Amino acid sequence: MTIKSILAAASGGSASDGAIEAACRLATRFEAHVEGLHVRADATQLIMAAGDGFGMPIAGEFIDKFNEDVTAAAKKTKAAFEATVKRHGIPMAAKPPKAGTSAAWREETGYAPAVLTRRARFFDLVVLGRSDRVVDEPHSDAIEQTLIGSGRPVFLAPAKPPASVGESVALGWNGSAEAVRALAAALPLLTTARAVIIISIGNASGLDVDGVVEYLGWQGVSARHRQVAPVVGAGAGQQLLSTAREESADLLVMGGYGRGPWREMFFGGATRELVAASLLPLMLVH
Repeated sequence: MTIKSILAAASGGSASDGAIEAACRLATRFEAHVEGLHVRADATQLIMAAGDGFGMPIAGEFIDKFNEDVTAAAKKTKAAFEATVKRHGIPMAAKPPKAGTSAAWREETGYAPAVLTRRARFFDLVVLGRSDRVVDEPHSDAIEQTLIGSGRPVFLAPAKPPASVGESVALGWNGSAEAVRALAAALPLLTTARAVIIISIGNASGLDVDGVVEYLGWQGVSARHRQVAPVVGAGAGQQLLSTAREESADLLVMGGYGRGPWREMFFGGATRELVAASLLPLMLVH
């Protein structure tokens, strides 16, 4: 099992640089193909959203200016993608080569979370950016919809790329089906990491942590376990993050939205805590 195709969401905002950089690093590491996807905003959808219910027309000059801005943003984002790809020595290619790294650019028009979710289904990994501006926001439509709807692992990259990614990996483990899927999806990263730590919050009995360690052992991974006592007033996500940082991990892997995002909206949840607070790279699997 390896990673051979990576989708990088290139929004053009401050999150793009981190996503593109992380995707290129991973593509180089696994000799994979990376596609930069930019979704242009749809003027028609904007007009409908801006309508006041009485069918008031929007000036043609506004639409023309909007389309000009969208085109300029797409051109700028493509240039940034190509520059990063070139810096990493990844050749642009219309079709993936039989071996080695390659890159391609793709543009579509529509509602970004929906387009991204649909396209992500045909890649081994999708990389989304995490903007410094939206840290502490309770949720992200693009993150939630892609994670829930694509069926693929989602890698969240901070806007400012860290010195290393995936050299020391923390695996959040609670024994759930989502955690099992995260374990399986992260194997390419776990098998190439220099250190792997399994983190569980609270009583570890019944979580079969020994089974996880044994499973990873058969994959050639020597992992250790750290059990963390619950802290009153601190959520599981906060404790996972702080423990991963204490262990000097540069990537945290975990199952995402085990109870469904609509329930986490009301009851909290480790996934929302991490998405809202973490600038550490995250790999989430639903």
